[in-house]
Amino acid sequence: MKSIKGLLKHWEFILLLLFVLEIGIFGVANPAKFFRASSILASVTNYISVCIIALFVTFVMITGGIDIQASALIGLTSICIGVLWSDVGLNIWTAVLLAMLLSTLCGALSGYFIAYCGVQPMVVTLGGSLLYSGLALLISGLSKTPAYQGISGFPAKAANGSFTGFRFLGKGMLFGTIPVPVAIYAVLILLCFVLLHRTKYGRKVFLIGVNPEAAEYSGINSKLIVMSTYILTSIGASIAGVLLTANIDSAKYDLGSTFTLSIITAVVLGGTLSTGGKGSILGTVLASLMICIMRYGLPLCFGIKTQSLDLPIGIMLLIVVIGRELAKNKLILQLFKRRK
Repeated sequence: MKSIKGLLKHWEFILLLLFVLEIGIFGVANPAKFFRASSILASVTNYISVCIIALFVTFVMITGGIDIQASALIGLTSICIGVLWSDVGLNIWTAVLLAMLLSTLCGALSGYFIAYCGVQPMVVTLGGSLLYSGLALLISGLSKTPAYQGISGFPAKAANGSFTGFRFLGKGMLFGTIPVPVAIYAVLILLCFVLLHRTKYGRKVFLIGVNPEAAEYSGINSKLIVMSTYILTSIGASIAGVLLTANIDSAKYDLGSTFTLSIITAVVLGGTLSTGGKGSILGTVLASLMICIMRYGLPLCFGIKTQSLDLPIGIMLLIVVIGRELAKNKLILQLFKRRK
């Protein structure tokens, strides 16, 4: 009994229970369609960009910051790949590396203003979102292909019909069953978990979020650590941009522009405090998968339109944020104790 009560104190365990409950509800509503492994994996693959970026935004929010520019970096990475490959004539892998490098530099620029210039993260990343979206649109104007169409026709299939080369990153299958993006996501989960929870770097990230002044006095280069978290997020966004472009065979400047709400919701729902100092990779992963299954199950089992799926996600975000604030309110806690 005590062990169960102990588990219930861990937010990750509660998320796991909610995740199982969610699967159960959708499974009962429409078991024939919902429990299709191929459909579930395809849904996760389509949503993998949000899942990947949420991993790295967790680092940012643990330090007490926020990053709402990652969605813009997806589009910037995507259109750079398309223009460099299609119009400049570079090798596809060279184009990918240059696009990822540009995205990383954008993250470093924003991180520099936040860490070394003391500008509020919300202001910098909001401005960065507009700036990098505009830059992506500007780059798309350099292509012969109209911006609204997107650049397509990337190296795709071998003679036997299987996906190879660049498209393999988005549509390929490992062992005939596991989508390559899902496998990459699994590797990133492991890397992020080790980096945040098993290294000195991760401990520094947590300490900065708990008490920045104490971190400085203890000899930690807080500014460099904070800047590095935004660089990590930009790298994650560039990976997401590469995988999404390879998956849909289209490089567009506005790719991923609607992902911001889902990314922030996944991180906050996963247990990361918006004020910093607390969070976990496992929580973010469970929350990301919960949102993914929700987006997959609601239209399939209850006929909810795809355009309306942001509504339940937004409601979920509000409930989590308000619930946490109420849980920290001493007057409300005392009221519950008196009733008991």
